[in-house]
Amino acid sequence: GMDEDLIEQCLKSEEIYKGNLLHVKRDRVKLPNGREAAREWVKHPGAAAVIPLLPDGQIVLVRQYRYPIQAVTLEIPAGKLDVPGEDPLGCAKRELREETGYEAGRYEKLLTLATTVGFSDEWIHIYLATALSPGKQSPDEDEFIHVTAMPLSKAVQAVLDGRIVDSKTVAAVLLLARRESANERGRRG
Repeated sequence: GMDEDLIEQCLKSEEIYKGNLLHVKRDRVKLPNGREAAREWVKHPGAAAVIPLLPDGQIVLVRQYRYPIQAVTLEIPAGKLDVPGEDPLGCAKRELREETGYEAGRYEKLLTLATTVGFSDEWIHIYLATALSPGKQSPDEDEFIHVTAMPLSKAVQAVLDGRIVDSKTVAAVLLLARRESANERGRRG
C-alpha cells in the first residue's frame, strides 16, 4: 500500500508493568529505514462513552476529579470495557445508568476515537443516547461524581474556551453540534 514505508515492525515485546487496568509494554521495533528504536506504550481494554441528549437540547455531563491531571473535569459518562471484547454498547448503557441514573430509549453510534495514539492503544466507542428517562445514580464505590445538564451550545462554548479538555468529550460535543446544525438546516431548507 501507499504507506508501506512508514510501518514499524515489532522485534521483541516486554511487559514492564501489569496493573488492574493497564499493561505497560516496552517494545524494540525495526524502523522503515532499518534502524531500531524503543517504543513504550500502554495496552488498554477499550472503553465506551455516551453523550446523553435531553429533549430540551441539553446534554448530561459528569464532573469528577481526575487524579493524573489533578483537576476536576466536565465529561460525558464513560467507562472501560469490563473485559477486552465486551460489547461496547452494553458498556455504554451500564455507564450511563451507573454514573447518571438515566436510561435511554435510543442509542446511535457516533464515532470510535483513538484517545492517545502516542502511547496507548485505547479505543473508545462513543454513542449518542436519546429518549432519556431519569433514575437513580449508582456509581462505583471509588467514583465520586456530580451530574450536570448543560445546553449543547454552552458545551460547545466550554470546549472552545478550554473549560472542557477531555478528548472524548471534545469530540462528542463538537460532532453532535455539527450534526444538530445540519439537521436544523435540513428542516429549514
